[in-house]
Amino acid sequence: MTPLQTPEFAFMGGRLIPWKDAVLHVSTEAINRGLNVYEGLKGYWRHDGAGFGVVAMRRHYDRLRRSAALLHIPCPVDFDTFRDSCRQLFRALLRRDRDMWLRATLYVVEGHWGEGTVADLVLTAYHQDPTPPKPIRVGVSTWRRSSDVSLPPRIKTSANYNVARLARIEGRPRGCSEMILLNQWDRVAEATGACLIMVRDGTVVTPPPSEGRLESITVQIVAALCQSLAIPYQERPIERTELLIADELALAGTLSELTPIEQLDHYRLPPQTPILNALSSRFWGAVRGVNPHPAIDLEPVDTHDLPGDVRPVIFPAP
Repeated sequence: MTPLQTPEFAFMGGRLIPWKDAVLHVSTEAINRGLNVYEGLKGYWRHDGAGFGVVAMRRHYDRLRRSAALLHIPCPVDFDTFRDSCRQLFRALLRRDRDMWLRATLYVVEGHWGEGTVADLVLTAYHQDPTPPKPIRVGVSTWRRSSDVSLPPRIKTSANYNVARLARIEGRPRGCSEMILLNQWDRVAEATGACLIMVRDGTVVTPPPSEGRLESITVQIVAALCQSLAIPYQERPIERTELLIADELALAGTLSELTPIEQLDHYRLPPQTPILNALSSRFWGAVRGVNPHPAIDLEPVDTHDLPGDVRPVIFPAP
């Protein structure tokens, strides 16, 4: 089990504060009804250690606002304020040897049943291992992704991840570190914390958002990488049995990046993953600044004179 990090700072109430002071009152709708929307943003060091960039910050902000609008949560910050706030926290916590993942959450701190709603932007950030993810084992859950007319999957809210928690608990005794959720039609929606990418007959396939997956920024990036590499890409429904005969499978998400799947329940996938390897190599080359790609825009964070600054760490080229 990964130990929970307790960073020195969080961002709340428009300023950096000590981690232990980032608390919400028990009477808020954020606590009573789990009312929030959030985004996860990933920041990477350049391969030569000479800079740090956050992937797709503007697109994450725009999706945060869309989620908030669908839940009738006001967004109290414009993009410039959002960007500056994220930069503050990244800079306060950066380490030369670690990448970082930042969670940006709009918590409803005032209001009742949609009246007088007030939200606060809360940022927390955590250090991440700078190496690519290793292959994992996943399973297919008996739990189902909610539909667009119950709790819309395109809203990135913590409440949407209660079913993910149940699925992960279900999968743990089976030796699965992730689980795939089916939708109300018994087709593939997404995994508990990422979208699913399948390769069949040389084509990269993923379900569309109408099948119950998040409107994924990482999937958008994968589509653009496929175009650059002349790899066919398609969004269409995926039946459960297709997963069992797939040539390659992977998870795609901000935190998962491109995580290869080596086993689905008791089905072993082919060990060779040429298409996923090509996509992963292109992805890592872009986020590390070795080979930039227009689909992977990097918002810079000032790394000059970081506390305890030492000779930059040189990250291995992908």
